[in-house]
Parts: sequence; C-alpha cells; structure tokens
Amino acid sequence: MPSSSCTLRVVAGLGLVGVLALAGCGRADDAAAPAAADTVVDDSAATGTVSLWAPDGDAKVLDEVLAPFLADNPDLDLEITLVPEAEYETKLRSAIAAGTGPDLAQLYPETETQFLETGAFAAVPDGLVDAGSFFPGAWDSGVLDDVAYSVPWYSYTYTLVYRSDLAEAAGVDAPATWDETVPFFEALQSAGAERGLGADIGWDKYTGQTLAQFIWQAGGSLLSDDATAWTLDTPETVAAIEYNASFFTSGVADLDGPQFLDAQPYFVDAKTAASITGPWVIGQLDEVAGEDGWTAEHVATAPLPSGDGGSVGALAGGNWGVLADSDAADAAWKLIRHMADSETQLAQYAAYGSMPAVAAAWDDPAIADQPLLDAFYDQLQTAQTYPASTTWPQIAAQLGTELEQVAKGQKTAEQAAADIQSFADGLGTGAE
Repeated sequence: MPSSSCTLRVVAGLGLVGVLALAGCGRADDAAAPAAADTVVDDSAATGTVSLWAPDGDAKVLDEVLAPFLADNPDLDLEITLVPEAEYETKLRSAIAAGTGPDLAQLYPETETQFLETGAFAAVPDGLVDAGSFFPGAWDSGVLDDVAYSVPWYSYTYTLVYRSDLAEAAGVDAPATWDETVPFFEALQSAGAERGLGADIGWDKYTGQTLAQFIWQAGGSLLSDDATAWTLDTPETVAAIEYNASFFTSGVADLDGPQFLDAQPYFVDAKTAASITGPWVIGQLDEVAGEDGWTAEHVATAPLPSGDGGSVGALAGGNWGVLADSDAADAAWKLIRHMADSETQLAQYAAYGSMPAVAAAWDDPAIADQPLLDAFYDQLQTAQTYPASTTWPQIAAQLGTELEQVAKGQKTAEQAAADIQSFADGLGTGAE
C-alpha cells in the first residue's frame, strides 16, 4: 500500500459539477504550451498532484493496480475521478473546452481522434515507451499526422465465440470463410440451437462498427488513401452489407433478439449458439451458467471468417493521454510509462480482465494457458483501427440504420451503400 505521505483518492459516479470541482488540482492557472515529442521523462520519482479521469469501467481497479507504483513514489498524490461511461466523453470534452480538464485522461481508440484534433493532448515524449511492444493497431490508434498522442493501456478485438458441444454434435468445424459461415450456423441449429447466431440488432454505431469489419474482410476500405474522402459506395461495402443481411434472411439470426444484456443467457441456454464478441465473455459464462467449468466444456473460439480481404477484426480498448495544458505532465507521463509496462498490464488483467496492449504480456501463463484466448491473440495481429475521423461515430450510427433496413427487406444493399455514401459526403471526414 502507499505510504502515509502518498494520497490516492477515487471519486465515482459524480455529476458534472462534482467532477469539474476536482479537476483543478495540479493544473496551471494559464494554459501551458503543448508538450513537445522530444520532452525528456527521466527515471526520478514522480512527485506532485496528478488528476486522472476515466470511465467507470476498467479503471475502477486502478487503486489496486497502481498501489506498488504509489508506494515507490510517496510524494505523488493521485486523484482518480471515475465518470459514468455513457457520460464520460461529453464531460471530458466540456471540461477541456472550459480549461478544467484533468492532467491525465483515458481515451477510446475508436473515438480519440475527436480529442486529438483539437490540440488538447500533448505528444508522447520520445523514448517514453517502445512503440513496437504494442499490437500495431493499438499504437496506431493514438497517432495523428505521424505524431503519437496516447499510449495503449488495454486492447481487445472480436472473434467468433461458439458452442463447441453443438459443433461437435453436428460434426462441423468453425468456418474459415464467408461461404462457410451460414452453413456452420445452420449446423449448430440442427444440433439443438434455436438460432445459430446471436447477431447485433442494436442497429446503432456498434452495428456499424461490425459492418466496418466486414468491409475490411471483403477487401474494402472506409476512407480514401489520403483520408480525405469516404469510400463506402463500393462493391466491397455492398458485399459486406449482403453478408450481414444473410444472417437474417437465412434464418440463422433473429431480428428480434437477443438484446445486448440478454446475449450471454441466450448463449448458455442454446437460444443462440454463436456470437461475434470480445474476450470479456470468456470469464463471465461460468457465472451465467451457474457452473464452474461450464465454459471449458461448452465453448470454443475462432478467428473471424475470411472474405476476399482475409480475416480482419477491429481494435478497441483504452489508451492514456496527457492534457497539453497540464502542469503535472512529468508525473503523468511517468504514471503512463508504468501502466504501459507488461507486468502492470498483467496486474490489470488479473484485477479486471483487461487484455494487455503489450503483445509480450500474452506470453505470460496467466493468459497463454487459456486456449480460448488464442483466437483473440491471433485476431489482434491484423486488427485495424476505425477511421481517424471526427465524423466516423455519426457515420457508424447511420451504417447501423442502413443495415436494419436491408436486413428487414426495406432496401437493397446497393441502395444502402449509395445512401450511406451520400450521408458521409455531407459530413465529410473532418480533415482540413
């Protein structure tokens, strides 16, 4: 535990007024110049007061994970503010605009461009961490115009998680290609599942993010090579939309369910037999089933089936960045360097199940000895990041809407691709 001269304060569930009231600690009255990439962060102890903001999720165990660092840096006062996840980015954006943001903030790879393009975050100091130690997509998510502004903390991607017992009963292996996918789900139904796939029916930005993966798998891209134009009305996008719709038109997925919170109970009860989901599910299914060892006996994982462009998933997770106007930047970067260490990321995994962004950490027996995580590791090697565009979240949400209309037979895939291109052209990419 930290010594008595070191302070760690965790504040959770605050309203906007409460959150902003704490953010002034460790901040200059006037905005400082943005940190340069060649800033030197030495090995001396971290001192002063650092305010840290994060969504109320993976960061809720930071007091436990960072206890050794705080013990080694007794003159550092760390104030952690946890904000409800649904409110986090809005409150962070408002605080930054008001000049009352924290010293250190968590960023999501899929949306951090909105923050980086404002100049609100400092460049990562040269030599702070080894960029090559992270999964490529994880590091790239924090790079804008060839400058890194954030450091990966945890990373995950999506794979096919399916009922191995039903696959064995049906005599089928996990699908390796798009052509094999619907027949595989049909085989799981023949072995007793009500539906072969618990598909995403949120028809929101998360559904749109799933389609992005299918577009990559088809060999397409979302942006032009120079990132100045959207490239959504393409044969690859049409193929991806048709692939997604085939789950519903074939009857292997249901337009009415399961909803997000029902996904795991449906899976355990064989109302569905597969899903495209993240690694957190692996550690939760025993509890849902009410039986230790249920997962090992009933579940398998596999990389996502390949289209013409291969098996490509999307990278998500959490990164850390330091505000450009922080007067506690040196201590904040030292804290980030510690959180980027393989052993710290393994401690975070042990405490909360957050999958390490440092590739070497996956060699540790705590992860390596879990075969159900192998597919996630393989998928991370080729995982791509969502577009570094401020308008991507809106476009992803519209993609979800278009997918619903196609799945329900209200539009063709060609019409949907043309309409989403028109919508995206109206928004632009946010590029100057």
